[in-house]
Amino acid sequence: MPILKLGRRAVTGLPAVTKTTIFYDSELTGFGVKVTPTGAQSWVVEYRPGEGGRRVAKRRMVIGTPATLAPEKAREAAETLLAKVKLGADPAAERGAARKAETVDELIDSFVRDHLKPKCKAGTIRLNTGYIKNHIRPALGKKKATAVTRPDVNRLHLKIKEAGHDVAANRVVSLIGTIYEFGLDEEILPKRTENPAAGITPFVETQRQRYLTEQELHLVGDAVREAETVGIPWAPDPTKKTKHAPKPENRLTKIDQHAAAALRLLLFTGCRLREILNLRWAEYDAGRGLLFLPDSKTGQKTVVLSAPAIAILDALPRIGVYVIASESAGTKDEKPRADLKRPWDAVRKRASIEDVRIHDLRHSFASVGAGSDLGLPIIGRLLGHTQASTTQRYAHIAVNPAKRAADLIAGKIADAMNGK
Repeated sequence: MPILKLGRRAVTGLPAVTKTTIFYDSELTGFGVKVTPTGAQSWVVEYRPGEGGRRVAKRRMVIGTPATLAPEKAREAAETLLAKVKLGADPAAERGAARKAETVDELIDSFVRDHLKPKCKAGTIRLNTGYIKNHIRPALGKKKATAVTRPDVNRLHLKIKEAGHDVAANRVVSLIGTIYEFGLDEEILPKRTENPAAGITPFVETQRQRYLTEQELHLVGDAVREAETVGIPWAPDPTKKTKHAPKPENRLTKIDQHAAAALRLLLFTGCRLREILNLRWAEYDAGRGLLFLPDSKTGQKTVVLSAPAIAILDALPRIGVYVIASESAGTKDEKPRADLKRPWDAVRKRASIEDVRIHDLRHSFASVGAGSDLGLPIIGRLLGHTQASTTQRYAHIAVNPAKRAADLIAGKIADAMNGK
């Protein structure tokens, strides 16, 4: 076992060997240079993992070559690795595990199969599947999961923001963090793998607050009635070929009775879209005017129905299992309606409120209640909020009671100041 002080001169002057030989450093135990009969040289570190001792087999790992790493730098790298060994690390084993580690695509497959689908609600699955498909797989999918760094995730975060999607950017980073937590918990990833999403500062999210005014509600009502009766006129896109466009009298968008009912129910109940589209007739208690939703976003939920909402439900024909009938209504494999995108697009365009999302109908229900002095606790109960802080976003609308109190107090102070 040849031992010498490994410096530049010593390494360049090593003798030729007939079999692979390691020349060990006289100053740092475990550090050496391996020389093969072909003349190839590489820096190596040897150590015994764990508590060490003769009974523990040695591990050896290559840390570079003299052609790419000077002796001083190689010795520093060896010292760092050996220091980690003293703290309980096993660098060679970790490197081997990293080489075997799954790609991000494979890690995602395990996450979707063993966590997302069996443990999350349909809406969460749909949303996260979209983030994975549109953002995470294209950017990181082919990389080894252990090779993804915080700068990699940060670049993706910035890229999504630059496309104008601040909230989505934050959600994607959060999802990456969750996927890596899953990989560590299930021991798919080596124990010392760093979560590349940790420590990334989220972008400030401006909470959207868009409520329909009384005039806009009137326009929406007119548009829904027009759409379900005569149809809403539309014009062909002037930038595209219009040779085969229908005649003006045939350019009408009509919506069916159930789609119209769904839009009205969203406004009259403040329910979420999926709560209405997934609503089953069995969950409607006509006698007491209640909906018993078994699985809303916040768990089981009871919806107190208004007279207008009850009138809509009682007038709807019962075609199948679901209140809002889909194309498969009444069949063996009946499914709830997928969305209201086409009906809502037609209605909001006709009502000149194209910036209003369908979820803003829920906000409008709450804003009318807040502006009518009903009190935030009551509004929160109607919306199914489990936390008072969620309803607090409508507090600025409920100003009438506070305004009257301010007028009363200031009025008395003003009277006193004026000698009345």
